[in-house]
Amino acid sequence: MIRAVMVMNTQGKPRLAKFYDFQPVEKQQELIRSVFGVLCSRAENVSNFLEADSIFGPDSRLVYKHYATLYFVLVFDGSENELAMLDLIQVFVETLDKCFKNVCELDLVFNYCKMHTIVDEIIFGGQVLETSSTEVMKAIEEISKLETASNSISLVPKSVSGWRSR
Repeated sequence: MIRAVMVMNTQGKPRLAKFYDFQPVEKQQELIRSVFGVLCSRAENVSNFLEADSIFGPDSRLVYKHYATLYFVLVFDGSENELAMLDLIQVFVETLDKCFKNVCELDLVFNYCKMHTIVDEIIFGGQVLETSSTEVMKAIEEISKLETASNSISLVPKSVSGWRSR
């Protein structure tokens, strides 16, 4: 099971933190700081896989990928394959690239809801739902169409006015 998805910049500021087992906010912040402390102290030429027992408890592993100014991190237990988790990060990044045309940190800051929607299409409740960025993009486009349609529906007829002028 996937326990957490995190995206943070190289200064340690979280851009996404989604935990699939309940953690109080203070504990989430502590975990994010701990993960960042480990990531920023690692050399560029070492493995992207870590045992995360000291941070997340027994049977926890962490895989990350560093792209430009962002770290993409998945925390998971022993039931998941490490290479599959690394590939899942790649699917997430490819999908973000398709959505934002060469994604950068500001895209994630200003399109926070879309980033969460993408994660929810890939992972739900700690389980992998979709591993194809093409299929995720189809779902995201459909959601965008529905949002556009619902935003164009007026709840109050324009010809009816409930206000009297004095």
